[in-house]
Amino acid sequence: MSTEPEVVQVVKDSHIAEVWLSRPEAGNALNAALFRELEEAFCALDADDEVRVAILLGEGKAFSYGLDLMAAPVDFGPVLQEGLAKERMDLRDLVLTLQRQCGAPAACRKPVIAAIHGWCIGGGLDLVAACDLRLCSEDARFSLREARVAMVADLGSLQRLPRIIGDAATRELAFTAKDIDAQRALALGLVSQVLPDKDALMTAARKEAETIAALSPLVTRGIKQVLGFGEGRRLSDGLEYVASWNAAFLQSEDLKEAMLAFMERRLPAYKGR
Repeated sequence: MSTEPEVVQVVKDSHIAEVWLSRPEAGNALNAALFRELEEAFCALDADDEVRVAILLGEGKAFSYGLDLMAAPVDFGPVLQEGLAKERMDLRDLVLTLQRQCGAPAACRKPVIAAIHGWCIGGGLDLVAACDLRLCSEDARFSLREARVAMVADLGSLQRLPRIIGDAATRELAFTAKDIDAQRALALGLVSQVLPDKDALMTAARKEAETIAALSPLVTRGIKQVLGFGEGRRLSDGLEYVASWNAAFLQSEDLKEAMLAFMERRLPAYKGR
């Protein structure tokens, strides 16, 4: 584990954490260090009881240009060596590691908001697909571009996008490797809001985070857990799971506070207990 973050910066303010992709000179292209530090950052935020919600952002002119193809042979090992069984097994292990690291926002038990501006390509799209909410600025451009470089997208887009934008739209983006703009992303349901510019995007993302942070962290964590459990399962399985969840965790100090605040006509002050 790295001791000093180099390409991922975390800024915490009260119950909100901002996680910044910090390779602006490379368009926040995803290299080995960025993958590793992303996982470290979200693991730390997951364990931090003060943090209730996170925002994922990119420094500079773009959210992310995707996998750093120029650095890949150096950063990610001998992926182009002739295919003996051991090398192929090592490559498979590498892909599984990158999948886990890219999926760190989904694994984090706190809600994660992606604030996307400029280009969001390939691995960048994998990353925002692992977030819970996605907002973008008008200049945002999205592309599931792996087919252009003779690759099958393997870090999560082909698995997560169908439940976000549907099967037909996912196939369109994957097979054509086309670029889509912010308004098309909004129409597909990839993002929930389009803001005029980066400043407005930051303001909207922080406002959304403040709204979530004001709620009971026990409840927001439970919502994420229940939604995650229901993916790929029968409706009846999901209903049974949420019944068990509430049977275990419904009776909390936060619930008492919610009832008291309602009766006293004031905003509740949740403590996550």
